[in-house]
Amino acid sequence: MTTEDAPLADLGRTVRALRRVADLSQRELARRAGVPQATIARIESGRATDPRFHTVERLVRAVGGTLTVALPVEPASSVAPTTAPTTAPTVASAAGVTCALPPVPHDDMRDTAGRRYPAHLDVWPVREPKDWPGAWWADWYNLPPPLWPLRLPPAAYERNRRHRDRRRAAEQVRRDVRVRWVEGDGRPATAWRFVAELPDGTLLGELRAHERDLHLVYGDDWDWPRELVLDGVLVAAGHRRIGIGDRLVAAMAQRMDETGIGLVRTVVEEHIAIRFLSACGFRVGPARPLAMALERPAGPAPRPSRPP
Repeated sequence: MTTEDAPLADLGRTVRALRRVADLSQRELARRAGVPQATIARIESGRATDPRFHTVERLVRAVGGTLTVALPVEPASSVAPTTAPTTAPTVASAAGVTCALPPVPHDDMRDTAGRRYPAHLDVWPVREPKDWPGAWWADWYNLPPPLWPLRLPPAAYERNRRHRDRRRAAEQVRRDVRVRWVEGDGRPATAWRFVAELPDGTLLGELRAHERDLHLVYGDDWDWPRELVLDGVLVAAGHRRIGIGDRLVAAMAQRMDETGIGLVRTVVEEHIAIRFLSACGFRVGPARPLAMALERPAGPAPRPSRPP
């Protein structure tokens, strides 16, 4: 295959991948590289099919990268031996252009005008109003799609990098967190404990429960089924609403199936806990215990009187 027949690198995709790794917008990269933003836009869109070599070099250097040009060399064993004891010659062939940068995950997505979305930001498809940050009306109305006040875009992204970084960190935690059953810590066999933690051992969540012996409740020899009481589910602040609590409850449900326990009970006081457990499959029972409390005014302790 000749050099003319060798596939050429997609420079536009490469520059977009470069910007994503460096976390730079077109304007920011243009300012660092000393290249007009319009030039970067033309390269990424494919309209600048043959940019100057120094332009590409400036873009790479602006993000701390190195531009390398290399030709493959055939091994010495593949070269026919010669009568003279000389070093095997270097044979150059058509070189393929490679890019070690990870591609932009949403590079194939387009907006309603056919334009690409910003490479350095995270883009996700919009299937319902809650997927669109601009849908300020989404929490106010529960309307069928034909009655939505605005037309939903095909995708959305977060301009605020602080919010975007929080989203990325949450996605990383969601991928890395592991839920495990804890045993051998001195608890009785009827006391259940699950923890959610990162690979480095950082504790992010915990679920505790205990088996309930109905023979102690009813005091007879009837073969009562085993029950479980959920004592609580805790998730560290800053890591909530990313599914850690759901995974803890799912681990408890799986162990219930393995041990033949078909019922778990719990007492809930806060509305947010009711919503969470309802989403996990819990249902409110016909009767609930009455929570009572005695609150005394907290004031300074009285000073002891001085002896006369």
